[in-house]
Amino acid sequence: MTMKDYDNAVAFLGQWGRFQLIFFFLLCSTIVPNGFGAFTLIFLTDVPSHQCLVSDTNITEDWHKSIIPVKMVNGKPELSSCSRYRLDVVRNLSALGYIPGRDVNLTDLEQENCVDGWSYSKDIYESTVVSEVCQILILEELKYGRKLVLFVTMAVQTVFVFVQAFATSWVVFIILLFINGLAQINYLAALVLGAEVLTGNERIFFSSLGSCLAFAIGYMMLPLFAYFLRDWKSLLYALSVPSVVFIPLWWFVPESPRWLISQGRVEEAEAILRKAAKWNKVQAPNAIFEDCSYTVLDLLRLSSVRVTTPIVCLILCAGYFGLSFNAAQLSADPYISCFLAALVEIPAYISSWVALRYLPRRLSLIGCFLLGALPLFFIQLVPENLSNLSLTLELVGKYAFTTGISLIFAYVAELYPTVLRNTATGICMAVSRIGSCVSPFVLNLRVYFTYLPYIILGSLAVLSAFATLFLPESFKQPLPETIQQNVYQHLPFNQ
Repeated sequence: MTMKDYDNAVAFLGQWGRFQLIFFFLLCSTIVPNGFGAFTLIFLTDVPSHQCLVSDTNITEDWHKSIIPVKMVNGKPELSSCSRYRLDVVRNLSALGYIPGRDVNLTDLEQENCVDGWSYSKDIYESTVVSEVCQILILEELKYGRKLVLFVTMAVQTVFVFVQAFATSWVVFIILLFINGLAQINYLAALVLGAEVLTGNERIFFSSLGSCLAFAIGYMMLPLFAYFLRDWKSLLYALSVPSVVFIPLWWFVPESPRWLISQGRVEEAEAILRKAAKWNKVQAPNAIFEDCSYTVLDLLRLSSVRVTTPIVCLILCAGYFGLSFNAAQLSADPYISCFLAALVEIPAYISSWVALRYLPRRLSLIGCFLLGALPLFFIQLVPENLSNLSLTLELVGKYAFTTGISLIFAYVAELYPTVLRNTATGICMAVSRIGSCVSPFVLNLRVYFTYLPYIILGSLAVLSAFATLFLPESFKQPLPETIQQNVYQHLPFNQ
C-alpha cells in the first residue's frame, strides 16, 4: 500500500498553530550561527596594511621612516608591504651620519625581503589571524535522521568556533576551520527538516523567508560583533556564545515524520503529530497514515535523478560566495561593506519568498541569474570617478545571486522524494561548496585584470541560467513521497 498525501494527512493540525510557530522559530534559531560562520573569514583573515618589521634600534629616526621603499600603485604612492632597503647597508649609512634623501639617493639602494616578519597596522583591527597566527607560521543522515544530525552539527560548530581561538599556527587554524565548515551542514539539516514538517505556505515561508532571514540576521550581526571586538580571538569567543545558549532548546526540535515513515517507523511519526495536535488544541484522527513502503533502488534507476543532480549543483555557483567574500572591497570601511552586503540580502529573501509563492521555479531562477550577470558585465564600463555606481551594480548582482540561492535551497527540497531528499540535497550543496572554495581564487585574479573576476562570475551565471532550462518544474506540486508522486516522471528524460 502507499501512503496517502502527507499534506492532506496532517491537515488536521491547521496552519500556524502553537506547534508550527515554536518549531519554526527554534529551527530558524539554528541557522543564525551560519550567518556568523559563513563569512567570519572576512574579518578573521583580512590583511591589515603592513610593512616589513624593523626592530633594529641602531639606526636614526630618519632611516626608520625611510627604510621602507615607496612604490606607485594605481598612480598613488604607497609603502611597500613586502620589501625594505637592506638593513646592514642602512645601518652603516646611519652610523656614518648620512641623511636619507639628502645625502643618499634611496632608489640606488639594494632591497631585501621582510626577513624579520611584518609590522601590522592597528587602525582597523587590533589583530587578525594574518597578523598573529601567520607571523607564528612564518617562522550520513539517511541512517540517523534529521534531528540528530542537526543537533550534533550545531554542537560541533559551537565547540570548534570556540577552539579556533586557541590556534597557534596557520595549519592548526585551517584544520579547525575545515572541521567547523563540515558542521555547517546544519543548514541543510534544518532546511530539509523544516520542508518536511511544515506544509503548504508554512513550508514556503520557512524555506525562503524564514531560514534565509535567520541567516541574514547572523550575517548582519557579524560586522557588529567585529566592530566592537577588534581582536580576532575575542570575536570567536563571542560568536560561540549564542549557540551555547540555544543548544539545550534545539534538542526539543522534533524528528521529521516524513523521514520516520520512510523508515517504516509509522508509530513514532504518528506520536509526534498527536503531540503537535495537543499543542494546537485539535483532535487527531484515529489513523493518521496508512502503511507505506519505498523502494530506493527504483528511484536510483531513474536516469532523471542522475541527470538533474549535476545540473542543480552547477546552478549553485560561485557568484554568491564571490560577491560575499568581496565585501571588504565595497568601501574603505570593511565593517560598513560587510553590513551592506548582508543588508541587501533582506530584500533578496523577500523577493525569493514572493517568487516561490507566485512564480514558476525555472522562470524565477533564470531571471535571478541573468539579473546577477548583467551588472557584473557593466561594472567594467563605469568610469573610476563613479565609484558609487560600481558599488550599486555590485550590490544589485549580490541581490540577484542571493535571491537565486534562496530559491535553490527551497527548490532542491521539492525535487526529490522523501527517501532521497536529504542525501540528494546534501550532494547538491556539497558540490556547490566548490563555488565557495574557488571564489577567493577567482577574486585574486583581479591582479591580472581588475574586472576579470566579474566577467568569470557573470559568465557562470549565464551558464547556470541555461542549465536551469533542463530542470523539472515543481511549482504548485506536493512534496514527492514515492516514485509514483515524483515530479521527474513528467520529464522528457524518462520518455
